[in-house]
Amino acid sequence: MRIRVAAQNMQHDATADEAGRPEDRWPLLVQRLQRIEPDILLLSEVRGWAAHGHRQLCVAQRELGMYAMPIPHSNSGNPTVIMFRPDTMGMPMYYNNDLSAQTLHGFATASFTVANDLPPMTFAAVHLSPYSVHTAVAEADLIATRAYRHGPLAIVAGDANFAPHAGPDPDYQAMRPYNLAARTYVDSDGRRHPRREVAQAFVDRDYVDVAWRLCEQTGDDALLRRTASDDRIDRIYCSGATADAWSNHQRLDSPARASDHDGVAADVDTDTISRAGLWTYR
Repeated sequence: MRIRVAAQNMQHDATADEAGRPEDRWPLLVQRLQRIEPDILLLSEVRGWAAHGHRQLCVAQRELGMYAMPIPHSNSGNPTVIMFRPDTMGMPMYYNNDLSAQTLHGFATASFTVANDLPPMTFAAVHLSPYSVHTAVAEADLIATRAYRHGPLAIVAGDANFAPHAGPDPDYQAMRPYNLAARTYVDSDGRRHPRREVAQAFVDRDYVDVAWRLCEQTGDDALLRRTASDDRIDRIYCSGATADAWSNHQRLDSPARASDHDGVAADVDTDTISRAGLWTYR
């Protein structure tokens, strides 16, 4: 079974610009997402999707042909949401948003049966705090661990807001002062470096950066291109148990004005996941 996973930061729910002025980019995002037909879609910054009888959430379900899980609590009012295509994924086995309030933007996990001889595969939409590397590390610790609640097949994807664990340096000149302060540090010799602790939190929990893994395998450096103005902060992390099952990583950048972030997508083939050594949660 091939599952296409996509993640996209909506930029203020695709209805406003950075100053809050009306700006309807939703049709552009629909074009971007319909083109790749994801089976799992992990969205962030879905501000207002629960308002007016969940009107925008219902619009998204109709126009994308996907179902949405309940929107989790968000302390920032800028939540994430998990959407899925029932024709390929079926209905979820588990859904959990109990710990959402322990993060700035909120998160949830949804688990699906992907093969009769595999444990459930769990997906989490991530949008980590941009304000402090220490806060973002704590959120990454929580979400990465929570995604293992139903076994070793876990995918966490979205806006990590901090640099990958390795790869090209960010464009420091493109960073606003607040992002420069949060996302970088200056060493004793006066050289600036990206803060990679957030990405390392995922690596320490046996997650693999899918774009990085495929770049190592293929030598295609285009996989490491920035997804935002200054860095590759939008990423798909997969658990080590699924790392060899991924292919076709894409950066979603068309139409160009759909969001201030490019989306990311990749395919996981459950038939190629090793059945050996899969642990159970306890």
